Amino acid sequence: MEQFFQALGTVGFLILLAAGVIAGLIASMLQGGRNKPRNVAIGVVGALLLPFLVALAAAGALAAGGLMLIVILALVGAVLVLVIAQLIFR
Repeated sequence: MEQFFQALGTVGFLILLAAGVIAGLIASMLQGGRNKPRNVAIGVVGALLLPFLVALAAAGALAAGGLMLIVILALVGAVLVLVIAQLIFR
């Protein structure tokens, strides 16, 4: 995991965090402002988790796609984890 974050760099890591926070805030707005801290935390986890899993499975794919692919994966991961959490906490 340490190698993943070293390759990503500080700026990339901050971008992943921002993507997770934004996804969490949007999810809270869609829910009428409820559960904002939970949604932000879940969004950040999802934004960090999916790019990490893709890096484990196919590290070359992330390197070829660059930072834009990592940001897209972060947003998709955040949305997926938020949807799963919504289904669980319903």
